Amino acid sequence: MQKDTYKHQGLRRQLVDEIIQMGIKDDAVLNAILTVPRHFFMDSAFLEHAYQNKAFSIGEGQTISQPYTVAYQSELLGIQEFESNKTLKILEIGTGSAYQTAILVQLCKNKKAQITSIEFHENLYQKAKHTLENLHHYSEVFDFQSVGLVCGDGSQGYSKNAPYDKILVTAATPNSPQAFKEWFNQLTIGGQIVVPVGNRKSQIMCRYTKKDEKTIEQENFGGFRFVPLLGEKGF
Repeated sequence: MQKDTYKHQGLRRQLVDEIIQMGIKDDAVLNAILTVPRHFFMDSAFLEHAYQNKAFSIGEGQTISQPYTVAYQSELLGIQEFESNKTLKILEIGTGSAYQTAILVQLCKNKKAQITSIEFHENLYQKAKHTLENLHHYSEVFDFQSVGLVCGDGSQGYSKNAPYDKILVTAATPNSPQAFKEWFNQLTIGGQIVVPVGNRKSQIMCRYTKKDEKTIEQENFGGFRFVPLLGEKGF
């Protein structure tokens, strides 16, 4: 079993310092990046590079996202601003390695939360499930009881656990109203979607807020590059 050594912890601190310099300010997000051992989510061939601020392949044409990108999306999601007494319900579309999933868990550790993460590829789903179990067995600090992993078509959301307060999409999404219809329908009033929108080569990070059943507010942020969304509503 892998271990989280002082060396790994020191490298994470250097990584946090780097993403602070890049503009990440949310203390809870920075603490989550500092806490979650990214090397647990990567193949052994990449272990020496786990704390570089880069994306790496995880198979099936997918990647573990650049730590800055994970932090940026997490900051936009605004989990710390959710102060309701009810359960915070989050849908993550594109589990991949489950690194972002673990970051979400850390962000919700002082809240009552239900996190659903859906992955298109069966083998990545199984691997992510195994990784989270291993991390929990390694340290009970990482409690993933609030997470439900699902294998399926995330382009259609996951209606079984809807409605959601937050939806985080970790794949490039076509700039088409049809691509968002299912997600908006599964969002609470006041709920938000953070998603990279564009074509296969480049996207703009967007945040959508559902003001009421007919009104969606859109905010545009920086440019990014993600792997394409798969499934019926994807590319």
